[in-house]
Amino acid sequence: MRGRIRQLWRSMPVRLALLLVLLFSTVSLISLLASYAVTQNSFETAIRADLEQDIAGFRAAPNARAVSLLVDAESRDTDPSRVILSYITPSGQLFGNGAIARDDEGYHIVSLAKGQAQYDGEYLSLTIRLYGGQLTVARSLAQVEALRVVFFNILLLSLLPTVLIALSGGLYLARRSKRHVEVIGGMLDDLTNGDLSARVTMGPRWADDLVRIGGKLNQMASAQEAQTQMLRQVSSDIAHDLKTPIQRVAVHLDDLARSIPPASEEGALLGQVQDEVAGIASVFQSLLQIASVESGSPKAHFAPVDLNELCRTMTEVYEPAATANDQSLVCTVPDQTVQVAGDKNLLGQVLANLVENAMRHTPKGSEITVNLAQHAGHAVLEIADNGPGIPASERENVVRRLYRLDRSRHTPGNGLGLSLVEGVVKLHGGDLALLDNGPGLKVRIDFPTYSPAAI
Repeated sequence: MRGRIRQLWRSMPVRLALLLVLLFSTVSLISLLASYAVTQNSFETAIRADLEQDIAGFRAAPNARAVSLLVDAESRDTDPSRVILSYITPSGQLFGNGAIARDDEGYHIVSLAKGQAQYDGEYLSLTIRLYGGQLTVARSLAQVEALRVVFFNILLLSLLPTVLIALSGGLYLARRSKRHVEVIGGMLDDLTNGDLSARVTMGPRWADDLVRIGGKLNQMASAQEAQTQMLRQVSSDIAHDLKTPIQRVAVHLDDLARSIPPASEEGALLGQVQDEVAGIASVFQSLLQIASVESGSPKAHFAPVDLNELCRTMTEVYEPAATANDQSLVCTVPDQTVQVAGDKNLLGQVLANLVENAMRHTPKGSEITVNLAQHAGHAVLEIADNGPGIPASERENVVRRLYRLDRSRHTPGNGLGLSLVEGVVKLHGGDLALLDNGPGLKVRIDFPTYSPAAI
């Protein structure tokens, strides 16, 4: 779950959404701060104008006594939390509803009422000398403070829903884009695994850029499939064209062998030539068979095949040869019948090739096992030995045509056995895996079991 969330957060749509949110938030914050600064300045300018107007009204008084009476009268009808009036006469007498005091922490406005309570909040004040005394008028900045709260609420109400909506949209687009990327990734995996017919299936909701990418990938896959088919066709044509002349050469050699004593030097040389020609004919025959399997034509003759019987039969066929080579060949099959839909001859050849490979590449005293099991609608066939095995780095290469390990170049074979095995397994809808048997090699084939719909 954490991995999926991490992938979503690292996806391009979410990153773009975060970038847009950051950009929008920055622009909105700058705009709101600018608006707040302009509005605050307008409020403070208006308050200063009111203070100057208040001061102008007190200037109209003729003397200090009149100013004192006017301040005292207006302070009784004025809310000190909104306006503070204070006049100190030349004799030091104080009139008004508040006074400005100073201590170590700064200036404070205190009430002249009983208890000397201090007023909270910020004030903007204006002080002048008037008729030998000191007149102070202060107006509350509560409106400016309220404006700050209002702008902060506007900031939250405008940015928070935008952030949530943008992130939700980014996550939705990321999940949608992730599904499209998975489709493309699945197609590439199929191509990597050898399915050259794999293509990207694009839906109507795909973005134009992904459609272009999918189209280019399909174009690349089509070209790769065409080139591969061309190479296969060339190899098949060569094998088909040369098979008949080589067979004629083999016939002529057989005729010649009848006139040359086998024990002579010429007879021994002729026998070697016949073996080499037989090997060449075997290579061409294998190439033609692989081409036939890859074309899928044998599927037309698929029928239910009893793997239990097939495993027993092939084991009985090769058991004498294994015994003669001082090797043991053991077959284990389940009690219930395991059937697959396929071609019995091709499946028999798969078993034959794998058993022959095991016998050929393991020393005397080795044990070769053929195990058949059935699990959850799948038939699992394993051919294992305790020989030298195949290095993990070479297991993908050995299924290529004509590829042979260095240590196998002096043993009989043409490097086409595992290629044919892989082709037959894919033709039957199975999976081929080369595993470590610790020691030795284990070849595991997973077939879907028989169902009437499979034929």
